[in-house]
Amino acid sequence: MLPRRIILLIICTLLLFLGIYTWNQRTGQWDRLCAAVGLEFTGGIMRGLDGLEDTLSGVWHSYVDLRDVRRENDELKERLRILEQRLAGTREESAELIRLRRLMHLEYPASWPARASRVLAWRMGPNAALSTVMLSNGYMSGAAPGTPVTSWEGVVGRVLKAGPSTSVALLLTDTGSRVAVLTSEGRVQGILSGGGPGVPLELRFVRQNAPVRVGELLVTSGLDSCYPKGIPVARVTAISTGGASRSGASVLEIQAEPLVDFHRLEEVFLLQRPLDSITPESDVVYTRRTPVLEKPEEPAPEPGSGR
Repeated sequence: MLPRRIILLIICTLLLFLGIYTWNQRTGQWDRLCAAVGLEFTGGIMRGLDGLEDTLSGVWHSYVDLRDVRRENDELKERLRILEQRLAGTREESAELIRLRRLMHLEYPASWPARASRVLAWRMGPNAALSTVMLSNGYMSGAAPGTPVTSWEGVVGRVLKAGPSTSVALLLTDTGSRVAVLTSEGRVQGILSGGGPGVPLELRFVRQNAPVRVGELLVTSGLDSCYPKGIPVARVTAISTGGASRSGASVLEIQAEPLVDFHRLEEVFLLQRPLDSITPESDVVYTRRTPVLEKPEEPAPEPGSGR
């Protein structure tokens, strides 16, 4: 039974094939249908491959572009770092130029030539207890002990100790600092004394009725031979009455603040003392005078003593 059905199916299939073949030979519709189906199938595959190729190509180009972008980014970062360093150096040079221009515009007496020096350090070595700075000049380059030290703002202090190429300057604010000054308007004389770091300066030996006002500028008087006359030193901040000197005379209690910002000090001027000026002692103190002891007279020789 089964073989007959198989034979019958084969015969029907052959007849169907012959019929379709005969119909296709007459009309050509089957060829066109198969060609269209084949083309559609092939076109779909090719479009898929094209899309896959485009995708892979895009991924590759994106990867290559990303590598290029990363490389360019690294190069730009390096250039930015170099430019930032140059900008920082330019800012520092610009700030130094401004300070130096201010120094050059500050006029000094022609008899006191100025020599520039740099601040190297603050409060170092055995002088750390004092308000001092270390300078880049020594006694071989114009920084002998007692040399006045100034900036474009005014008086900084004076050289305390000096080596061949470096020196230590005592600042105006130190308790051992004394400067002979006078007021810019009333021309009242006094001695400006340092009180230590963070403590106002004190103007001493000013009589009770002296014409001094708050905000008045104090300049060097030149009477102590340590500084030339007329350099700005400080500004009066407070005035009170009721003080008394050692002699018992009534004096004003006057406080002042220095004009120099010592925390931002980087360059200074060393004023060279004229050859014909009086050189003060290195440990001069203006608030105390040592009396000069007169030599006692020898008694006259008695007659007949053989002298």
